Amino acid sequence: MRKCLLLLLLVTITLYGHTENGYDLWLRYPRIPAGPYNNQVQQLTASFYLPVTSPTLQAARDEVQIGSRGLTGKMAKPASKPHAHVPLLIAVYSPEMEKLTGIPPADTTGLGEEGYLIYSNSAGTRLRITARTDKGVLYGTFHFLRLLQTRQSLENLRIHSQPRLRLRLLNHWDNLDRTVERGYAGFSIWNWHTLPSLIDQRYIDYARACASVGINGSVLTNVNANATILTPAYLLKVKALADVFRPFGIKVYLTARFSAPIESGGLKTADPLHEEVRQWWKNKAKEIYALIPDFGGFLVKANSEGQPGPQDYQRTHADGANMLGEALAPHGGIVIWRAFVYAAENPVDRHMQAYNDFVPLDGKFLPNVMVQVKNGAIDFMPREPFHPLFGAMPKTPLMMEFQLTQEYLGQSTHLVYLAPLFKETLESDTWAKGKGSIVAKVIDGSLHSHSLNGMAAVANTGNDINWCGHPFAQANWYALGRLAWDHSLTSEQIADEWLRMTFSNEKKFINPVKKIMLESRDILVDYMNPLGLHHIMGTGHHYGPAPWVNDQRRPEWNPVYYHRADSNGLGFNRTATGSKALAQYSPEVRALWEDPADCDEKYLLWFHHIPWQQQLSSGRNLWDELVYRYYTGTARVKTIQETWNTVRPWVDRERHEQVRQLLNIQYEEAVWWRNACLLYFSGFSGRPIPGNFEQPDKTLDYYKSLRFPYAPGN
Repeated sequence: MRKCLLLLLLVTITLYGHTENGYDLWLRYPRIPAGPYNNQVQQLTASFYLPVTSPTLQAARDEVQIGSRGLTGKMAKPASKPHAHVPLLIAVYSPEMEKLTGIPPADTTGLGEEGYLIYSNSAGTRLRITARTDKGVLYGTFHFLRLLQTRQSLENLRIHSQPRLRLRLLNHWDNLDRTVERGYAGFSIWNWHTLPSLIDQRYIDYARACASVGINGSVLTNVNANATILTPAYLLKVKALADVFRPFGIKVYLTARFSAPIESGGLKTADPLHEEVRQWWKNKAKEIYALIPDFGGFLVKANSEGQPGPQDYQRTHADGANMLGEALAPHGGIVIWRAFVYAAENPVDRHMQAYNDFVPLDGKFLPNVMVQVKNGAIDFMPREPFHPLFGAMPKTPLMMEFQLTQEYLGQSTHLVYLAPLFKETLESDTWAKGKGSIVAKVIDGSLHSHSLNGMAAVANTGNDINWCGHPFAQANWYALGRLAWDHSLTSEQIADEWLRMTFSNEKKFINPVKKIMLESRDILVDYMNPLGLHHIMGTGHHYGPAPWVNDQRRPEWNPVYYHRADSNGLGFNRTATGSKALAQYSPEVRALWEDPADCDEKYLLWFHHIPWQQQLSSGRNLWDELVYRYYTGTARVKTIQETWNTVRPWVDRERHEQVRQLLNIQYEEAVWWRNACLLYFSGFSGRPIPGNFEQPDKTLDYYKSLRFPYAPGN
């Protein structure tokens, strides 16, 4: 307890002391301008009562003081006793507290362990935050501070909030040498070499940021796992991070390398049905929980892209997952088994392989096992139809896996707000139990009555001063947390909050920049992967266009595998006359996409091989529409640049200049994507780029010759 409190004292290194370099994320707490709202907030935060009986309540109390000092210039003073006239009261609810403070009867029904209530009087001069647990109090405190940062009315508040999802996780693809697979913001924020003795302030600020948006779990290590993390010396390092995160309601999880019993246990096999192997994992679980009593569990990538797994021993994914589930169950831990599996020796369309592997196992997993499914069946593409597994495994809790790090979306140099991508998936209708069976209802457990449910995303953090490389990439971390807490929020609501907290409350800034954010993903799709094109990026590093690559040792690693360009047309036929991948969706979903004449054009080339001369809804043929999309997407990046220049008065110089320069790179790379792809596809269509468009100034051979041996995140 004392150690946790001492660590939390570091939080008093207040955020407002930093320059505007992005380190403070959305927890800047800038001064509220003089006026009625400032006066109201000063009155409300002049004195507050928050009894500290745990490190979590200490964290809430520290945050109130940090926030009040930043927002008003005066640090809120804690009252020694609760009473009816204290302006701000924050406490775990109890009838005794209600009597002492005059709190009106509070309905805590449905709040669970993490929900909270916020309510105020008609004048907004008395405000109460209460919850059933310390964690609920902490989340409620952050919500209250968000209201102040975004200048919301404090009068007659009646806020009753609880998370829609039980598990809200970040998956860090961080390696023990501090490199980050698909990381574009520097090295890992975990310094394994100096842990457990040195606790970096960044660990605490990371936990604060996660807690502020409701994230309650952190998977510390790469899914391409290293068995070393499970050794005694490294478990002590993990324990140190768990101790830092615990006051903020965050559990730690680890990736488990399936072959760890061989690599670090000295066994000759990792067969999940071998008794000695099962016992090894049980002993390892006991060892972990002795150090970290609230350890979350294991995330596992197995039998995919060369990772070891149960199929190495002719066992199923259920056999492997259940072995680990059996080891963790006595301690309350869970297994999150990734469904991202495909094999080079399997000739079936990669789109279909996860479905084929997992649907026959539905109902065969232990109760503490979840299957984590990517939003789409290929691999975090800029746009994908929802994964056919959603709705197809009613007896198994499925967890959503999104990607914050922009592996296929311009990496750290492109401004791309991902909430619209997340919402597009969450609101897709699976028709699993009739109309309205949207993906969000699958993953929150409501569709199939699963109490174990959740959402995860591959983190985009690194040790860059601003955490995420691109200042606007922070919005994706923020959006993940907010949607995992409440997936009914709109992309616009989340963008509005983030902009107000991260930059400015000035409408002349918010309105045009919010428009940029909301359009940014569609803009990128047009200059990279229009009309359902996918997986045509450079191989290995995944940086830039390379639709011509056909020399990779595995067929599904070659872009030509996906676009199928020939003299007749373009696109991957996944209908009944092609790979038959569409058959994995319900009949109602198939009906939306199986006829190219009716298929939503954003998925057209995903599911169909379309003749170059075929007329699309615009009246243009496929080739002319492809040209139009690539050029329009690129031109819209110019519009983003122009808009960003107009909001200079409301953005600090350092961040405005950084975004300006990154937008220059984004435009250059959009031109690169446009020219390289159109020059390549022109060779198949037999048609030139029409003369009314700016012609490429480089040849296709030039683009093919480009090499990037040191691209980050590879």
